[in-house]
Amino acid sequence: MRKLVYYVGVSLDGYIAGPGGEWDFYPLADDMSSWINERYPETVPTFVRPHAGMAVDEPNQTIDTLVMGRGTYEPALAVNVTSPYSHVRQYVVSTTLGEIADPSVELVTGDPVELVRKLKAEDTGKNIWLAGGGKLAATLLPEIDELVIKSYPVVAGAGVPAFSGGFNPTLFTPTRTETFSNHARVTWFTRATN
Repeated sequence: MRKLVYYVGVSLDGYIAGPGGEWDFYPLADDMSSWINERYPETVPTFVRPHAGMAVDEPNQTIDTLVMGRGTYEPALAVNVTSPYSHVRQYVVSTTLGEIADPSVELVTGDPVELVRKLKAEDTGKNIWLAGGGKLAATLLPEIDELVIKSYPVVAGAGVPAFSGGFNPTLFTPTRTETFSNHARVTWFTRATN
């Protein structure tokens, strides 16, 4: 069965972006960028790939489907990109967006949990990437099978939390960690079994 993987960068205080959607405060490093390009190439937007030294048609490693909220989709729209991840199936969950003009991006106005369960039940395919935001992640928490958390050594102070919902303690087990020259750390977590 396919897994829902929440692959996301966070500050030390748990924010995935600043109050205005900023993410450029994360300290970057060449070794981490190279690692992302090699290990998770599908998380690099298609239109950014040539600038990151990647081929536009770089093969997907672990993910072939993307679920994101409106706040995650809107930065691409702001630069006139309607299909930011054209190398994967894209779903945007929003009840306020209205419509998406690009046929390669599907607008989901209904229950995102139902969508994810349908995607997980498909017979073939790689994993499903939950790209954000925090409200969608909180809604989909019961369906998240794995967390891949890029923890950056910076305090944001305010912004978009990684999970923005009600109190819902959910245990995950760390399985692996890698550290980079910018002192950022990537940690993999799997849903804990009782």
